[in-house]
Parts: sequence; C-alpha cells; structure tokens
Amino acid sequence: MLKISPNTLDEHVAKVIAKERRFENVFQSLTRMILGDPNKVDKVFVNGRNLYDYKVFRTGKRHIIGMYDEINSFVSFVKDAAEGGSSREMAFVLIGEPGNGKTFFVDHLSGLYRDFIAQEENRRYSFRFKNLDKIGGYGKITTIESQTFEDPMVLAMNLYEDSEKNKEYLMQLGATEEQINTYYKNYRSLGSCSYFIYNQIFDFVEADISKLDEFIEVFRVPVSESRGTLTGKYAAKDKITSSAVDLLGDESITRLLHITDSNNPYRFDLRRGALARVAGGGIHFADEIFKNKRDLVQVYLGVIQNRTIEIEGYRWPMDSLIIATSNNAEFGRFLEEKEQAPIVDRCRLSYMSHNTDYKLQKILTQYAIGSMEKTNFRGEKMHIDPNLNYAISVAVTLSRMPKVDKLTSIEMMKLAAGEVAGEKSIKALSEVINDLNNEPDVTKRFGQKGLGHRNLGRAIQMLLEKSETQEGKCMYAGDVFVAVENVIIDYVQDPNDRVKYLNDLKTAKSLHRKNVMTTIFNAYMDEPDAIEKDVLNYVNMIIGIDAKNLGADKIWAYKDPQTGKLVSLKIDEKFINSVEERMGLKNKEQKQSYRNTISKIYGQKMIQDPNYNFMDNNDLVKAVTDVRLKSDVAGAGSLVGALSNRTNEENQRLYNRMINTMINKLAYCKTCAEKTIEYFCTQDNAN
Repeated sequence: MLKISPNTLDEHVAKVIAKERRFENVFQSLTRMILGDPNKVDKVFVNGRNLYDYKVFRTGKRHIIGMYDEINSFVSFVKDAAEGGSSREMAFVLIGEPGNGKTFFVDHLSGLYRDFIAQEENRRYSFRFKNLDKIGGYGKITTIESQTFEDPMVLAMNLYEDSEKNKEYLMQLGATEEQINTYYKNYRSLGSCSYFIYNQIFDFVEADISKLDEFIEVFRVPVSESRGTLTGKYAAKDKITSSAVDLLGDESITRLLHITDSNNPYRFDLRRGALARVAGGGIHFADEIFKNKRDLVQVYLGVIQNRTIEIEGYRWPMDSLIIATSNNAEFGRFLEEKEQAPIVDRCRLSYMSHNTDYKLQKILTQYAIGSMEKTNFRGEKMHIDPNLNYAISVAVTLSRMPKVDKLTSIEMMKLAAGEVAGEKSIKALSEVINDLNNEPDVTKRFGQKGLGHRNLGRAIQMLLEKSETQEGKCMYAGDVFVAVENVIIDYVQDPNDRVKYLNDLKTAKSLHRKNVMTTIFNAYMDEPDAIEKDVLNYVNMIIGIDAKNLGADKIWAYKDPQTGKLVSLKIDEKFINSVEERMGLKNKEQKQSYRNTISKIYGQKMIQDPNYNFMDNNDLVKAVTDVRLKSDVAGAGSLVGALSNRTNEENQRLYNRMINTMINKLAYCKTCAEKTIEYFCTQDNAN
C-alpha cells in the first residue's frame, strides 16, 4: 500500500474505493437522488392513466405541483442516461406556453440537486495544481484549479499514458477488478489545460507519481447558486450582447501576462463561461434556448452532442445535464428554419401543459396569493374570502379545457380532478386527451392553452389594488372575476382565445354562485356542514329505500363508513323525489338510472375514501340546497326577500344571525359576509 496523506489524490482514490466517497456522473447522482429510496416513489392515477409520482419533487414550502407527465419523462430520461443510453448525448427541453411552470421546475430541480450534493456522503471533489513556481513558466500564478472541476478519479485514470499502469495504481490502493471496470465506464480524458500542466509536473518529477502530493491537492467543489457552480443558468440575450464567450469562456489577457508558453491551453479562461462551472457533474439550464442567435444554438449543438467545451481545437470534456426551456411560439419559429433540424434531433422534447387539476390549482393559487399576512395600504390586516381560492382556481382551470363535443368544460375539469361528472367516466376524458395529443399542432393538445400562472398573479394584483379591497380590508371572491376579465382583455392577444376565455369565465361564475348558495344555506341553518349532511342523507336514503330490512316505519339502520357506528335514518320519499325533480329527472326510469349511478359511485368511492361526501357533485348539491331552502323558508325567493328587505325586526334578526354564523363558523369577515349575502340576493349568474 502507498503512504497516504490528507487532501491528496491517493487519499481521495482510497476513500472512493472504500465507498466513503463517490465517483459517478451527474445522471447517476440524479437517479440516486430521485429513486434512491423506494418508499419515495408512489403510483398515481392521472387522467385515466397510471403514472409514478416521485416524492423528492414534493418537498419544501414551494414544491412542484402536478406535472406528472413531465416529471415521468424527465426521470425516464435521466435513468436512461445513467444506464449509458442515448439520453447521455441529448438535452432535455421543456416546451410550453409562458407561465406554466417550466422555469419553476428547473429551478426547483437545481435546488434539490444542490441540497443533495451538499450532503457529506454525496459531495463532489476536484483537484488543483500547486507550487507551480517550482516548475516555472507561470509567473506569479502558483495555484491552478481544474477549470471544469474534473473529478480526481479522472486524473487517477490518466496518470500514465498506458491505461494498464493506471489500473495498477488503483489496485495498489485496494481497488478490485470489478471496481476498476465500474470506474472506467465513466472514463474521460483530462481537459486540455489539466493535461498540459499535469504533463509538465510529470516530467518535472521524472515520472515518479509518489512525488505528486507536492503539486496536486484535492478540494471540495463549491455548491453555490450565486456563483453558478454545480447548477448554472444561461438566459437568452439579444443579438448584440450575447456571445459564445458567455458559454465557453475566452482567452484571458491577465493569464497571458504570466504564462510563458503561448501553446499553454490555460491561457483560456473557461470559468468566464457558464458551461465550465457546471462541467464537473452539474446541471446547465438554458432558459429560452431557441431565442438565442443561431451561432449560439450551434455552440449548444456541439456541447450537447459531444459533451465537450471546444475552443480553437482544445477540448475539455464535460459531465453535465443540459436542460432547456422554450415557449411554443419561439420553438415554432425555430422549426420553420429547416437547417436547424440537427439541434432538435439532439433534444428530448417534453411538451409541458398547464395544470388541469383544479384541486392542485388551489395550491398553486395559494402560492400566488402568498403565505405572508396581507395588509392594506394603511397597514391594516387584510382578510381573504374563503371562496376566493376556489373562484380563481376554477376560472383559470376552465380556460385550459379545450372545446370538444364529447365533454363539457365542467365535466372535463371534474374528471381531471378525479371527481364525479354525472354519468361521464374517466374513460371519456382519456379518449379526449388521446385524440387531442395526436394533433401535430402542439397548441391544440390537452392543457396546452389557457390562462397561466402569471395571468393568475396579475388578477390577484388587480384585485388588491381595487379601492373596494383596500377600504373593505378583504379580498372578496366576487371581485376577482372582474380582475380576471381585465387580464383576458388586456393580455390575451388572440381574439378567438379571448372569446373562449370570457365564456369560460361565465361558467366559473355559475360555479361560484352554487358555492355561495351552499354557504347561505349553511349560514341559515347555523351549521358549517348542514348542506353536506343533507346531501349524504339523500345518498343514504336512495341506498336504503331498496333495503330488505326496511320496515313500514321507513327507518333504515346502516353502518356509517366514517365513524363505523350504527346509524338510523328515516327515509323521506318526498325529499328524494323533490331533489330528483330539481335535477330534471321526471319519470321513474330516469330516477332509477340516476340512483343506480349514485349507488355505484358510493360503492367505488367509499372503498377508496370513507370520508367522501359527494360535495363535488354540483348538480346534486344545488338540487338539495334548492329543496331545503324551499322546504325551510318557502323558497330561495323568500329568503332573498327576507335578507333584502330588513325593515322589519324579524328579517333584521335573521340577517344578523346569518352574518354572525358566517363570521364565527364559516371563516368570513364582516365585509365578505355582507357582500356574499348581497350577491345571493341579486340574480347575477343565477343560470
């Protein structure tokens, strides 16, 4: 065994052999980060298909929401590259509309990777040459780091020109033949300047590698977002200011003043470019790659294909994942230039759609609203209407639903969120998605068009700047529709898209009205979940009405799936019929068909989730609400009249009681409680 000193090549190689440190490429590191723990891989059912969900992407305060298809494509790409597949010589490119989360995905991935590499067992190492004044030719430069953060194992595999001697060196430090074969799968030559300087040192020590410790020192690769080491970003610039120097680096005048040999490749400063800083097992993010001028795109072609930085014939091998983004319009323009086909051929394209699950959209909407406490211009605490998130989430999600004959936008939205959509099944949605995703025009595919996250942010900004919001100290849900309408008019350029989004907004308003009806009924009943109980009563009644043990008193005993306790329920056929008539079910056959559908849903849902409450079935909820309002207060019109005309004491007491319930039990403030009742009393969006 060789004598080992700290921070030396020998020490590093010995620790890699002992598995205290790692020698792997970026794809192997990423695969380990994502798939290393089998418990962090789940199966999910999305739009009629089974997909995998990777929990590593769902960690942190502002983690990735949805993006199941894109994440599955990315993980498959990285795993294939880690196993030596064709993906190693390709870039992963996300293409989609602005504001759908492409950059957010890459930034989050980069953050996860930095955190992963910062862990002691995953740290990356490189080497520097020191005491260069002893070999001469470098002036006042005495220490030189590997410009591309090459792994010391790469140096160990290039100590001698004879590879057998290098293997012998590894064996001397304790490596087995199997380990050596594994290391050589990631073999690459030294970069030009490392090779040139090492050869000078090799000649100086007269080929005695035991003397290398005096000239070579191993160090940790810094994990720095701001310096662009390990993870770096290059954003497309305009044609005048952009240059290949930004990516590759350039000749350094400062170095030329010190270096005596003009053939020394170290005269090129690679760290001036973005690529060298991530070349030692890092991630390079090319933002809006196809916006770059053509000569820069050609630079990317060479880098992607050969995984090398090339300047004037000198080569520096890279170990990097190259991930890029582009918007649909820019990519379309790029494709029109037929001579640019080779770069596209070297990319794994993933067309990123907008989020189409309104439940997940509610989390994204919360991101846009912000986690910090809101205040108005006077510094007074601002309240958020409990209906706000739902209202804006539904508005933007509906805009992402394409116009098709098989399903309405509401049915698509509900099925995409895993909810009930009448008698329409998830299979119908799956067929629609498959048909749309076969369209050559990417913008016509499912979820590719719609209001993005930035438009949602603008709508919230407009809501906040309204004087009503500031004066009332409340972000009232009803006002957000005006804000979304302004965003559509101001920011959507295509007239056909504008008309569609405005129609989708009307649909969103109708859903919001149903939500308000439920709130009003719960407030009237002085119970937060009054309508939910009545909906479940209807469901249990239609299941119990055909029960064999049902007596003449029409009382049915059943086991509550939520509590496991035995519950008695009196079946009210008048209530059942009234609800079904409200839904337009006139004859016996229609009613029985609907009851069978509800019973089937009950059987399926209760197995998966005992707490399922049928509140996603808007038609049923609205029908039950209407019936209960009619039976309890002689119709919604009477309640509207009572709440609108508060000249008599009884009506005023009812109004005050409902306001108190909304404030104390339903999370409203005085402003949005009053405005919600006022909205209920109007006929806006009643149909």
